[in-house]
Amino acid sequence: MRGSVDGLGSSVPIGTMLPAVFADDDLAQRFVAGLDEVIAPILNVLDCLPAYFDPALAPVDFTRWLTGWVGAETDGTEPEPRLRAAVAAAAYLHRVRGTRRGLSEAIRLAFGVEPEIDESGGSGWSARPLGPFPGDHRPHLYVTLRLPDPGPADEHRLDTLVAAARPAHMPYTVKVTAAERTPER
Repeated sequence: MRGSVDGLGSSVPIGTMLPAVFADDDLAQRFVAGLDEVIAPILNVLDCLPAYFDPALAPVDFTRWLTGWVGAETDGTEPEPRLRAAVAAAAYLHRVRGTRRGLSEAIRLAFGVEPEIDESGGSGWSARPLGPFPGDHRPHLYVTLRLPDPGPADEHRLDTLVAAARPAHMPYTVKVTAAERTPER
């Protein structure tokens, strides 16, 4: 986390703000220089505050903290680029949460692979009333994820992600399989 930085100078040294009588006082100048060393990291953060809230520029530890603040779906093992992308996309994902597009995007951000989603819903229009309803009469959601090298924790992670991002009323099933490898030429 944030802390003291050796050799970091203050952007607003206190010694220059002292009354003129202390300008040549060595003890007073050394005393406030010690305070400058303590306050410099705080002033540095405040000077750079907009960068801390931009996932592309923020320090990695602060970006990890932002994941909880914005509700990004991460588990702490993501590589840095995927972590920054998840934080940047969090607001958008909250807007489309519970939709097929939102679920697909959340899985793609978490795993880096596009999922296969099969759902029972549908929509239609008819000029005559009491027409047949589109989709299946029993709701279901099937999510299949094909990873190059699936591990035992991937299915649990996918299950947790789908449970959080699916429509609340929708029963679901998840499956993680190995992606088909294409022969190299």
